[in-house]
Amino acid sequence: MGQGTLGFWESVSFALGGIIGGGIFAVLGVVAKVAGPTAWLAYFAAGIVAMCTGYSYVKLNQLSDSQGGSVTFIEEFIGRPMLAGMVGWMLIVGYIGTMAMYGFAFGAYFGQLFGLSTIPVVGLPTRPVMSVLVVAGFVGLNVIGARESGVAEDVLVALKVGIVVLFGVIGIWFAYTQGQLKLGIERAVRHPAGPFVAAAVSFVSFEGWQLLMYDQDRIENPVENITKAVYLSIPISTLVYMAVALVTISLVSRGQVVRHPDVALAIAAKQFAGQIGYVLIGIAALLSTASAINATMFSTALFSKGMLADDLLPDKIGDASDDGPPTRTLVIIGLLTAVFTAYGSLEAITEFASVSFIVVFGAMSYLAFRERDNPSITAVVPAIGMLGSAVFLPLLLWHLYTTQRGILALVVGITVSIFLLELVYFERKSILQGVRNVEKRI
Repeated sequence: MGQGTLGFWESVSFALGGIIGGGIFAVLGVVAKVAGPTAWLAYFAAGIVAMCTGYSYVKLNQLSDSQGGSVTFIEEFIGRPMLAGMVGWMLIVGYIGTMAMYGFAFGAYFGQLFGLSTIPVVGLPTRPVMSVLVVAGFVGLNVIGARESGVAEDVLVALKVGIVVLFGVIGIWFAYTQGQLKLGIERAVRHPAGPFVAAAVSFVSFEGWQLLMYDQDRIENPVENITKAVYLSIPISTLVYMAVALVTISLVSRGQVVRHPDVALAIAAKQFAGQIGYVLIGIAALLSTASAINATMFSTALFSKGMLADDLLPDKIGDASDDGPPTRTLVIIGLLTAVFTAYGSLEAITEFASVSFIVVFGAMSYLAFRERDNPSITAVVPAIGMLGSAVFLPLLLWHLYTTQRGILALVVGITVSIFLLELVYFERKSILQGVRNVEKRI
């Protein structure tokens, strides 16, 4: 069993911080634009699929001889390194998109909180500049090895989650007493597909807990503590998301949500708590998105290090023998994240990342379903995870096709490019041999 430094509560904090840490601030406005008053139903549907996926990860981790996450599971249970590598590449790009989303939200809240549309003196727009700076800052901190301690992470997560829960409880009470609470039942009956489309858009909100899989060396009794942390963090996060979505949609007009999806939560807080509520949510957003970038960057670099060790990534990306996250890998991940967050729109980043996680999480549910003959696995749970992913993916793509074809083209373009790069990398020996054979004939 692991003799790491993180116990049960630290594992729960890590998982909760990864889920609620940035997703609630970065994604809620985008989901609300799609679902309107049924946004809370969208989070409920996404939470169910995420919980079934969490179950699948937990069971695969319990059955695995070498715990490690998605790539390890595919290698061990299917024995197809190339497929494992492709899933790994997609996950890395998904994590980069997620960090870009957190960076976007950080920059937006920073500008709103301090009333800055441009940076003084230089005159550059605040949002992209602060987004890039926060990413660069955490690249630097991770390179020099500075990380939050387990106790500090516990306190930080408690503070962030506490503010958000307080927002949800007081906000629901205020909206109810003012007769403004909107459940959206009539809309759900008229447009039953709407919440599911929004659930697909929101799916990136539920990533974060699986980062525990890549940090098992630092966790005491990793299999047991990760199991408990996953089963606790996903339901709590789902309830928090549902409450916050209900408050925001009830108190913020659709026009405001459409114009300001990145700071919709702060606008809602101002309705019932005035400027103090606005500032508190702004501070929570800055803390949450910043710590989410840090945690995701560290875990993504560790994940990439494992892939480097298995020859699933080019050696030029990093050195698997480095102590801790490879420096070169951190810099490359940071640069790609900075480009995404500086030039992408919030909708594009969110929906691209959601596509990545729907595909990977669906694959893990399928993998667990394949092991259903094992007495420890209840087949219906991973089956729901598979079905949910199978429904979410086409709904999300159809939504992009009908409303945002430019973003769809970007998502498809990036996906095809990744696939071609993967194909060239994993078949490089065959390609080189083919080139040599042609040269010999010439």
